[in-house]
Amino acid sequence: MTTFGARVHTRVQERGPLCAGIDPHAALLHAWGLDDSVAGLERFAMTAGETLGPRVAVVKPQSAFYERFGSRGVAVLERLIVTCREAGALVLLDVKRGDVGSTSQAYADAYLDRASPLAVDAITASPYLGFGSLTPMIDTARKHDAGVFVLALTSNKEGPEVQEAATEDGTVADTVLDRLRTLNEGADPLGSFGAVVGATITAGHHRLDINGPVLAPGYGAQGGTVDDLRRIFGAGVGHVLPSTSRELLRTGPAGLAEAADRLNERLRELSG
Repeated sequence: MTTFGARVHTRVQERGPLCAGIDPHAALLHAWGLDDSVAGLERFAMTAGETLGPRVAVVKPQSAFYERFGSRGVAVLERLIVTCREAGALVLLDVKRGDVGSTSQAYADAYLDRASPLAVDAITASPYLGFGSLTPMIDTARKHDAGVFVLALTSNKEGPEVQEAATEDGTVADTVLDRLRTLNEGADPLGSFGAVVGATITAGHHRLDINGPVLAPGYGAQGGTVDDLRRIFGAGVGHVLPSTSRELLRTGPAGLAEAADRLNERLRELSG
């Protein structure tokens, strides 16, 4: 297996940069005419996975929306992961895990070890117990050719109180970006350790080129546009994975394929 960075680079070239969220909010289940139940969850998730898996580079399920149904919901998530990967999409599981020592290693084993029933191509992780707390996830990702996307400059309004806090060398976010840049140094065509940078942030002084992929949530329904992506990421926009969930899923099952193709075509301008 090639590295995650190489795989995501290839998939984006083949399929476009769209990262499709598969987030079964209760309101979306109802909008699809489904009950907020395990049966509704399964119908929603598998329909979305079977439609999006063959046509987008990356799918991003938010684990919490499956976990809320307990073990039966997690079983649906396991099936979704297999379905999407078999269709050729990379699966980025949005779990935002962050802990220390053996617990961090257990999270890494759960999601990044190929032997796990929840094994995916990459996960999101929180560095706010110190970037070094992510070492078990980083090491396990390397071992299994997986990836880790680390929160840096998120799109939620509360983020700046931590991420923009001043340090001796800039801000907390700058420290995260610097560490990712070091991890990806020398990787070709792209490193496997990515940053999460919102598509709605104010362009600022941060150096966002990390020689790795950048997940940009907030595109679409949350207000982020193609022009915002160009403004924020500049010359590095070709390594960005704009992520949207509601913009796609609110179209319903009948319009999902067309919506994904339309969004992807629009986003292909970024690497043109």
